[in-house]
Amino acid sequence: MTNSIRTCLWFGDGRGPEAAEFYCSLIPGSRVERVFRGDAGHGTFSVVDFSLGGVPYQILDAGPMFTLTEAVSISVATEDQAESDRLWAALTANGGKESHCGWLKDRYGVSWQVFPKRLVELTANADKTVSAKAMAAMMKQMKIDIAEIEAAVRA
Repeated sequence: MTNSIRTCLWFGDGRGPEAAEFYCSLIPGSRVERVFRGDAGHGTFSVVDFSLGGVPYQILDAGPMFTLTEAVSISVATEDQAESDRLWAALTANGGKESHCGWLKDRYGVSWQVFPKRLVELTANADKTVSAKAMAAMMKQMKIDIAEIEAAVRA
């Protein structure tokens, strides 16, 4: 293991290695580092160590005893709207589900929030009028549309 601390996502459907490969294909600077498959005496399992943009993660695929929830999610602040749109489309494809304020659940059940970095500049702005307008506009959106939020701030 190259990092001593990793966020571990529990998968229970045998698709953990597939999910790690998919995630790594989406985010530059990502890679699968190690896949270990074994038998714990009561069933098979796999452990996948991988990094997304240099951030370490692990998938433990060991049966349905625990399920993924929104309580653990991956947040991606993108450079621009085009990158947000690309990730959003890929992560919601083939069974993914959109949610509010830039949140989604991918086909594997992992929750993500995908948004352009500009969103934080607007919603956390020191000018409380700007911040309030940006938050109000964001709360109406599923996928974040930063141009729409900027227009709301200017109004």
